Amino acid sequence: MAEHIPHLKAFVKLGNLFTDFCNKTESEYTDWDQKIADALLNAEAHNGWFTQENCLRSLKAWGAELTEEKLTQWLSTYPEIGSKPSKKIAIIMAGNIPLVGFHDFLSVLLSGHRVLVKLSSNDKILLPLVASYLQEIDSVLVDKIEFTDKKLQDFDAVIATGSNNTGRYFDYYFSKFPSIIRKNRNSVAIIDGTETAEDLALLGNDIFWYFGLGCRSVSKIFIPRDYNFDHFFKGIFAHAAIINNHKYANNYDYNKAVYLMSNYNILDNNFILLKEEKGYASPIGCLFYEYYDNKLELQEKLKADEEQLQCVVAKSGYENTIDFGQTQKPALSDYADGVDTVSFLVSL
Repeated sequence: MAEHIPHLKAFVKLGNLFTDFCNKTESEYTDWDQKIADALLNAEAHNGWFTQENCLRSLKAWGAELTEEKLTQWLSTYPEIGSKPSKKIAIIMAGNIPLVGFHDFLSVLLSGHRVLVKLSSNDKILLPLVASYLQEIDSVLVDKIEFTDKKLQDFDAVIATGSNNTGRYFDYYFSKFPSIIRKNRNSVAIIDGTETAEDLALLGNDIFWYFGLGCRSVSKIFIPRDYNFDHFFKGIFAHAAIINNHKYANNYDYNKAVYLMSNYNILDNNFILLKEEKGYASPIGCLFYEYYDNKLELQEKLKADEEQLQCVVAKSGYENTIDFGQTQKPALSDYADGVDTVSFLVSL
């Protein structure tokens, strides 16, 4: 199967580059390692949310996925790959976390199509560097990867990611094209009180990695009515240093002031605010919580709200959940919004 997947070897080499870079010291850098290091510095200077730690976290995660075994296994269920003429696929990317649009980019090229990328202004440094590496080791990709900051033209299908407001615009503007349109989603965790300190530390990864900016970041927890928040706060204390990031701290301080002036009851451990709230999209530096009385009712609520949710984290006893600490480690087959991107691409 592997020999039939376009550009597979190039992406495997990219994965090796990411993994090797994350394990090297500066004295061991090759020319490409230095280019990556410089790009990470530029990315952070351009967007303060793209810290070195978060950029490295993204590279490490992608390095672990871009192996020949994982890529081949992922795409083995799509025998149609390469059986149809190549199309040009426009991708409008989000910019909330480093390389957030890479999965779409990868899916388009491994499906045998060409890609036209419109980058977010928040994440415009890393992917062009990745593309230049791929084009250097696989010259066919020179004519298959294009970036534009102008109006999208001359494409056959589109994958667009944005807010609920931009999503409505995308629905209208691209109504005549085959499309995948993604809107706001959030992730939640269910706590039942039996969690260990290790469980809650892992949940902290789901909450705090990438400053909570991703759709896979847990923005709300569901808790039983007699829950002891001290246990939760002790469990996530390993993440207390997040408050040392000035952008995060500014958001935390601002939201704390707003909540206090509005006389909201909040819980505060000096690096995150907890507010009881029915909604899902908590602001930066905040985590919403909601009490539940029984598992069945909560399961029904989450089922009814599934269009608003990306991930549900829980220990056991609930359908379609993932383990603590895993939201920011999606596998290749974990499609955003549950929409199979590759099936869409091979059907064109």
